[in-house]
This record gives sequence, C-alpha cells and structure tokens, in this order.
Amino acid sequence: MNGGLNDYWVDLHVHTVLSPCGGLEMGAREIVERAREARIDVIAVSDHNACDNVQAVDRLADGNPLILPAIEVQSAEDIHVVTIFPRIEVAVNFKEWLWEKMPSIKNDPEVFGYQVVVDSNDDIVRMEDILLVQGVGYSIDTIVARANGMGAITIMAHVDRHAFAYPAVLGPMPEDYPVDAIELSRRASSDEASEWRAGYPSRTFLRSSDSHILDTISRSNCTKMRMSHPSFDEISMALKGKNKRRVYWPWG
Repeated sequence: MNGGLNDYWVDLHVHTVLSPCGGLEMGAREIVERAREARIDVIAVSDHNACDNVQAVDRLADGNPLILPAIEVQSAEDIHVVTIFPRIEVAVNFKEWLWEKMPSIKNDPEVFGYQVVVDSNDDIVRMEDILLVQGVGYSIDTIVARANGMGAITIMAHVDRHAFAYPAVLGPMPEDYPVDAIELSRRASSDEASEWRAGYPSRTFLRSSDSHILDTISRSNCTKMRMSHPSFDEISMALKGKNKRRVYWPWG
C-alpha cells in the first residue's frame, strides 16, 4: 500500500519571455507543451523580480502541469532566492512590495534582451520597461523574512554558482538559515551535489532547471517528490518531510 502517495516530477524554477535572459521561445504555450512532452507535473514560473506572465501560463496549462506563481528575487547584495506562493494574488502583493525599492533603471533590449508580457495566446500585452535583472533595495534577510511571512516557499537559488548565489557573495550560509530548500543548478555533478549535502546535512536539496530555453525543461533537470497530488501544500510538506511526503535525492 502506498497510502495514497505517488511520485511527481517538480521543476520549481522556470523563466518565461518576461526575463530578459530568457529565450523568445519561452512563451506560455511553448512552456506548457514542452512540460507535457517532458512529463513534468509541476512548474513554478519564476521570472526575475516579476510575476506578470504566471497567469497566462496557468490559464493555458489548466492544471496540466500545475503552475505555481513564483518570483526569483535579486537582493541588494545580488543574491538570488526563489519565492513561491500559494496564490497569484499573494505573489502580486509581494511583487508590489518588492517594487517599492526597485531601481528605476530602464531596460536596454539590445544589451539585456526583451522583457515581454504575454497572454495565454502568446500575444504581446506589453513590454516591461524597467530592467528586471537588477537588485532590489532589500537585503536577502529582509526578502526571505517577508516572503516567509506571506506563507511562501523559499528556496536559495543555484548555490553552486560563482555569482548571484549566497555562498559566492556572503560566504557559507548558516545551517539554520530560514529557507525551505537549497537549489543546485542542473549542471552540478553527483560528486559536487554530495559535497554540498555533506556541508549542509540537515537541509533539503533540489535540482531545478532554471530554464531560459525550452530544451532544458526535462525530468533530468528537476526533482521527484512523493506526494498525494500536485499542490502548493503538498510540495511544502514534501520539502519538510512531513506526513510521509518526501523529496528524492536528485543525483541518484
């Protein structure tokens, strides 16, 4: 008996055409079709400092895959953290708070890329003028505390990278730092991942695709979780190891 639990494939870090570093192929329809082809059950749409394309992807997916509203925040120290919310309204409120201290630097598409807000038909709604790939005026501690206070799942992003990662900027992360999980990039080898786990033995680790192009959306670049069904609450329990939910070690 499995107690009503099953295994699901979860990718909690996927960008759209709104992120200037994202390929223009990352429209709502293309992401949903690719996720279905790859048999991914849950995707968190997590653009840089914004969530304006979440609803378009969600409407098109219609639950297959489940779409979670998320924002990859860049702190004042240039550290990235993925914040995932139970509902789009909460994500929008969090974004409004972030943008109270968002620098008014304009995007230059020729340098950074286009920042496109689309609808579920992939029609262009507008272009975001403010540069999204910049640090907001809050510290990483303040951002994590605010997101946690709003009921978010918080994940320290790609800690194995040499930039935009907590260890690269501030040094070793405290063992009890108040995030729900630590993300390693899809490029991390099994040996590298094991070294990270040895350094943080009590923490939950995830592999996420951090996809900016369609080809990287795949089971080999994400994480398998044991849950009763795909939902925000089930993922939260799996990250905490509650009620027999669990996160499988992605590196075998």
